[in-house]
Amino acid sequence: MKTAVITGASSGLGKETAKALAAQGWHVIAHGRDSARSALAEADIREGATGRVDFLTADLCLLSDTAKLAGSIARLTNKVDVLLNNAGGMRAEFALTSEGNEVTFAGNHLGHFLLTKRLMPLLEAAPAARIINTSSNAANYCRGLDWDDLQSIAKWDSGAAYCVVKLYNILFARELAKRGAAHGIVSHAFHPGVVDSNFVSHAVPSTQAYMATLKATPADNAAEPLVWLATSAEAGAVTGLYWNKAVAENPNPIALDDAATARLWDESEALLAKSGFSSMAD
Repeated sequence: MKTAVITGASSGLGKETAKALAAQGWHVIAHGRDSARSALAEADIREGATGRVDFLTADLCLLSDTAKLAGSIARLTNKVDVLLNNAGGMRAEFALTSEGNEVTFAGNHLGHFLLTKRLMPLLEAAPAARIINTSSNAANYCRGLDWDDLQSIAKWDSGAAYCVVKLYNILFARELAKRGAAHGIVSHAFHPGVVDSNFVSHAVPSTQAYMATLKATPADNAAEPLVWLATSAEAGAVTGLYWNKAVAENPNPIALDDAATARLWDESEALLAKSGFSSMAD
């Protein structure tokens, strides 16, 4: 039985992807942040499942929670065939976590960086594992990277902070492709389009109003290309690409800079160390 770990599976794209894989007989280890919403999602995923379903709760904005999540996953399986780093979102107001990290940055990138690093032994144990980072075409609006303010703290803006972390998702996926190649690990970044979900419920009113003018794809349909990326032979035969739904596209040119992918990795490692978390299990 193949095993998939899916973050942000309590609603929307993540939940529908979890439902589809569970219905195909996969062992799905789903993650959500809100316990009540996660319980409802778990029941929904289990309804049509032919494979095993486990549901775990954690706040990926907190490295302490993320480390515990990785440990819980390791107790449920001895391998991970697919890791879908799908959780993310926007915020209307600037906030730092209790660990000192900016929330948009931590929830969209740094938490997934730690989770992926902690799960790497399980990914390497699978015959041909895949890692898919849910990004966004919002990354195209980022015109440069400020390495002195990686978390966008000095001049924080809701939209700008989100655009840059979505670019980080692509940079991270490309660096993972290079580092995972020796173990047969495939890594991609993925833009799902506009999905009919609660994604922008915590965004600024102007963003919510703009998103309401766009045609949204039902979450179950939006999940189809993500399931394809996780399971198809075609997507498994290449690595390090950026996909707009099921079509490979050129990302923001900044994401194609190999020096930038390596530096983001190093800067992220340094932030883990600064917060007291090594990339390996304690």
